[in-house]
Amino acid sequence: MMNAITQKLGPLLGLIILVVIVSILNPSFLEPLNILNLLRQVAINALIAFGMTFVILTGGIDLSVGAILALSSALTAGMMVSGVDPILAIIIGCILGGLMGTVNGLFITKGKMAPFIATLATMTIFRGLTLVYTGGNPITGLGDNYLFQLFGRGYFLGIPVPAITMILAFVFLFILLHKTPFGRKTYAIGGNEKAALISGIKVPKVKIMIYSLSGMLAALAGAILTSRLNSAQPTAGTSYELDAIAAVVLGGTSLSGGKGRIFGTLIGALIIGTLNNGLNLLGVSSFYQMVVKGIVILIAVLLDRKK
Repeated sequence: MMNAITQKLGPLLGLIILVVIVSILNPSFLEPLNILNLLRQVAINALIAFGMTFVILTGGIDLSVGAILALSSALTAGMMVSGVDPILAIIIGCILGGLMGTVNGLFITKGKMAPFIATLATMTIFRGLTLVYTGGNPITGLGDNYLFQLFGRGYFLGIPVPAITMILAFVFLFILLHKTPFGRKTYAIGGNEKAALISGIKVPKVKIMIYSLSGMLAALAGAILTSRLNSAQPTAGTSYELDAIAAVVLGGTSLSGGKGRIFGTLIGALIIGTLNNGLNLLGVSSFYQMVVKGIVILIAVLLDRKK
């Protein structure tokens, strides 16, 4: 009982301790403007990490999310430059991201490929296609559509719109994972895939849907990034998959699958965001920031192994 409570509250306690330490070292961390800025920064990683949570819960991994973000962003920007309505372009971009995720799911289920190998291959393919499509140059001239600018840079009731998007996605995915048969099937596959098959769960179908969801969320994060930069960068999303995996692990989800909660992933994303933001405020070099982040991830994985 006590171990279960620790597992659930551990990431939250870790976040609280981190916030206290950073705010003592630099009181400006707790200023409302900085907190809002932190939430906006966290939104992109959190959205990708939410999809990654479903994937890891099945005992899989998705290394292609950063490349999906880049390719879907480039295609969305390309549509906008061609005169497509920005909101329609974002919707189509998210659907295309979902289709890229479906490709991953098909390779893994129908092609019987290990998730690591399948998504490593598609990561390279999608990244290459992004460079081919963009010619290695940023796509600019996206216009001044108010709703598009609002999507990545605007505020609603004083809260950054990306943060609101993150919260709405979290609520929807929390219900999907913890309150629906689809969520129970996700846990069942991660717990024991053979037993899930025997019990009548259509494992390949569920896995394809999960990788599609991961791709769609990566594309949504890409739309936010494109709006924020007002351009689509061919190198966008590089190493984002690592930050997403880190957020999931820090949130207490087991890499072996079957155990974890999406609330923990949100906390994990906030921990990474707080680390980045706090170290920036303290004037720590970005080189050292990478070292600190790596150490934190190692500690989280070691704690997971001892559970």
